[in-house]
Amino acid sequence: MAELPWILAEVKVVTITDDEDKHTYYKLTPDTVLDAVEALGLIPNGRLLALNSYENRVYQVGVEDQRPVVAKFYRPGRWTNDAIIEEHRFTQALAEAEIPVIPPLTFNNTETTLHEHGGFRYAVYPNCGGRWPELDNLDNLLWIGRFIGRIHALGKAKDFQHRPRVDIESYGWASLRYLMDSQMVPEEIREAYRVIAEQVLQKAETKFRVASDVQYFRIHADCHPGNILWTDEGPHFVDFDDARMGPAVQDIWMLLAGDRRTMTEQLSEVLEGYTEFCDFNSVELHLLEALRTLRMIHYSAWLAKRWDDPSFPQNFPWFNSQRYWEEQILALKEQLAIMDEEPLVWH
Repeated sequence: MAELPWILAEVKVVTITDDEDKHTYYKLTPDTVLDAVEALGLIPNGRLLALNSYENRVYQVGVEDQRPVVAKFYRPGRWTNDAIIEEHRFTQALAEAEIPVIPPLTFNNTETTLHEHGGFRYAVYPNCGGRWPELDNLDNLLWIGRFIGRIHALGKAKDFQHRPRVDIESYGWASLRYLMDSQMVPEEIREAYRVIAEQVLQKAETKFRVASDVQYFRIHADCHPGNILWTDEGPHFVDFDDARMGPAVQDIWMLLAGDRRTMTEQLSEVLEGYTEFCDFNSVELHLLEALRTLRMIHYSAWLAKRWDDPSFPQNFPWFNSQRYWEEQILALKEQLAIMDEEPLVWH
């Protein structure tokens, strides 16, 4: 699951317990972060701010005589080096095409973007802030749609070789199997969750069969509003950490919210801008609610997989509760009914 928006927070020095010693990030101290940045030839000024990130660890680091940089330390074991570099090359190509994304920096006259220090792999980015986009402004959706269209037009130029696809198996069935094996779902409602999850995944499979000729290509894959930061110059896209091969609509559906009429208006604006630069196959609209459903199950599995990371129980205390799972059961039942409806129509 990709990062949440990069929002400043204070770095806290905590006492490491025996349980935390077992976790991969316990050795990532402020000194390690500063030393890693200094190893690239920068001179940290000692100012360090933790940014709101859970999958990886991300810090704003002050640098002498220049703007701060953002150092991203990758979660050990999640991606291979090849997969990370593939993401970097994708964002570099987008930036070279003057598409507003934030690629990693290079240092010392090399093309290297992935570095290692203290047992951690990391990359350094320019510090580019912004605010969440106002998606109730249809002009903003038109603007965002144009840039997503440009991202996808370039994304079709070649395939990822080291990154997975957005599909029912990896997002859906594998996530459900993990949840059932993990014992995270309370025993008294475990069977109810399993039954509804299987039903929605079977319905999603039907939707994917209807849209069987959909093209898969390189996409952002986690294009929610928090990963689109807005400035006076317009939007820029951040955090391609979850970039995968997937259908175009995966980068569109997270921009839509509200009742059917509202989402239809939003969709029309996004696709009006999108199709100025890239064709859109309307059959993909059959996948819209199926992909929303897959993300719900995938998100629960992501939290369960990271529960041994001390930051997760601290920041998501509601996850390990019966109320959360009861709400998930109700939400999946709603999705089952919604997937029986006709898909949104785009003219």
